[in-house]
Amino acid sequence: MKLFRRKKDQPIKSDDAAQTFLIVGLGNPGKQYRHNRHNIGFMLVDKLAERLGLTFSRVQHKALVTDGRHQGKKIILAKPQTFMNNSGQSVGALVRFYKLPVTNLLVAYDDVDLPFETIRMKPSGGSSGQKGMKSIIQQLSTEEFSRLRLGIDRPPGRMSTPSYVLQNFSKAHAEDLAIFLERAADAALMFITEGIEPAMTRYNRSDQQTVINE
Repeated sequence: MKLFRRKKDQPIKSDDAAQTFLIVGLGNPGKQYRHNRHNIGFMLVDKLAERLGLTFSRVQHKALVTDGRHQGKKIILAKPQTFMNNSGQSVGALVRFYKLPVTNLLVAYDDVDLPFETIRMKPSGGSSGQKGMKSIIQQLSTEEFSRLRLGIDRPPGRMSTPSYVLQNFSKAHAEDLAIFLERAADAALMFITEGIEPAMTRYNRSDQQTVINE
């Protein structure tokens, strides 16, 4: 598919910015990284695009971008193409271009400190050593934006964290991963429609496996 810059991309009027949300998934560009654990943020925004009937058809501020609407809100989905460690270059530029309040930004990324299939949402906080988040915080000059941490578990044995996150999810995890991404997409959409606090209350639960069946 040929990607292009769309001339009609324009900054959003200030009156509309409050009803516009940017959801960013972190990962690395390129086919060789597509199924890596480190790319679960990309996987999430792909799932959201699928839910909303959208296609990533343009490049904007060093990111693959698409946009649509959900329950009266405008949603911009982005996958920075800068590689993980420089994600802030793209995210900062998108926030400034669209004149968005940082409270309307949600960043989704992998977290080795959480068990696989665990969701943790927060309205603010540090990078916890995640280099993509560190880059975003530096570019925005604030930690006051929401994040959606997606648990991928700790490396086994003595395997290094960089080696582990750049491995693909195992085939044995395929079904569980699909369910995990569906639940994470639900959490992201709840952030859009109801806010970070209700989304945290529902999805930051220890019994998350039961949520999808409710």
